[in-house]
Amino acid sequence: MTVRTRFAPSPTGFMHVGNVRTALYAWLYARKHGGQFILRIEDTDKNREVEGSIGHIMECLKWLGIEWDESIDKGGPYEPYLQSARIESHHRFARELINKGYAYPDPYTQDELESFRKKAEEEKRPFLFRDHRPDTIMEWDGKTPLRFRVPEIKRYTWNDLVRGELTAGEEALDDFILIKGDGYPTYNFAHIIDDYEMKVTHIMRGQEFISSTPKFLSLYEALGIDRPEIATMPPIMGEGGNKKLGKRDGAKDLLEYRAEGYLPEAMVNFLALLGWNPGTDEEIFSATELINLFDLSRVQRSGAQFNEEKLLHINQDWMRKLSDADFICIGGIDAPDTGRLMRLVPELKERATTLGDARALVQGELSYVFEAPELDSSLLTAKEVVSGSTKAHLTHIATRLSEMPEGAGVEGIKAHLMPYADSVAKEDGGRGAVLWPLRYALSGKERSPDPFTLVYILGLHEATSRVRHALGILEK
Repeated sequence: MTVRTRFAPSPTGFMHVGNVRTALYAWLYARKHGGQFILRIEDTDKNREVEGSIGHIMECLKWLGIEWDESIDKGGPYEPYLQSARIESHHRFARELINKGYAYPDPYTQDELESFRKKAEEEKRPFLFRDHRPDTIMEWDGKTPLRFRVPEIKRYTWNDLVRGELTAGEEALDDFILIKGDGYPTYNFAHIIDDYEMKVTHIMRGQEFISSTPKFLSLYEALGIDRPEIATMPPIMGEGGNKKLGKRDGAKDLLEYRAEGYLPEAMVNFLALLGWNPGTDEEIFSATELINLFDLSRVQRSGAQFNEEKLLHINQDWMRKLSDADFICIGGIDAPDTGRLMRLVPELKERATTLGDARALVQGELSYVFEAPELDSSLLTAKEVVSGSTKAHLTHIATRLSEMPEGAGVEGIKAHLMPYADSVAKEDGGRGAVLWPLRYALSGKERSPDPFTLVYILGLHEATSRVRHALGILEK
């Protein structure tokens, strides 16, 4: 059997992590088993459709590297892959159910249905449409809502690839609508027909569909077709784990993460671990590694908590894997001095958790790297014990910097300057008497990287220039 999975979103304008994780698991499973992954667009609920959503869905998946084998843009052996273009097929199967006696036009008005519901409520019993099946079945005109006539009211038991044996009773079965009054099929009907015709073998879906599964199983039986295997994904819970993550709880559209500077490799890595256990203590996995490791038996049953801190940790790990040039290019980081920017990257990798953070650091807190800061003479001498020693120390450092060969690294710079700081440590308040004014002269900040790193980032010429500028302030 060739494994065929699908992701079938509705184009309603929002792709949150729950949607995307379902797509990711379906893609990983197909790739693991050498099968095909289908992207089908379920656009038959025209009232909720949002313009541009199909392109948005595709952009989200492409950003993550989740490539499909068949879809509206690629075609395939079972096209069309746009659900609204498959209506002829849906109606054909609907007429087959009519001919078998398993479907009938709904003869009731909305007011009549409301009266049925009200009576059931007054009698404190659930409203079931099957209790109001018409005695006379009229011919379906294609415009009247068409309902499924459940062949047998019984308990269903089925195997779920994640949750094992599940069961539901008669209360889960009712005569649901197959075709709406506008001619479009409902989700409950269309996805079954589309999956069958596209030869889908495995369905990954959320736990909210468990209660509807008996309806689907009854429909499979009525049509006389085999059903795909079902794997129920655990819900993604918000911070704190008390309820399912939703828009009101901070769920973002996926492309917001891209804008904020998360890497697609990190997002795929994080989403894969959001409900699946690789069986090791490792946390960082490439897409290829995830494909090789992915197994539905390791998908958890209980809710998976969305943890922003863990996502940031994984993202930072992936950022550190980038070459310095790629870090700047992918991050869209710009600065007036490319050389200094390149030498600043290790510091950015250490401090930033997203590429957006890195951009903000360059433009804000670390902007002194590219634009000489204003200095306060009182801060320059803040560590001075002996009057006038700061000027003497900076004069010596300026001379030492001018004598250094170009291209020295941080350790080389430290080896060249630290002996002097050590030599005055006992007589003038410790190393800080030298290192503090040097660091402040270079950064204009009370907190910054160590002075040796700053000299390396700025370059010898700029570092020397800033030290001499500080000396000029002290001479005033």
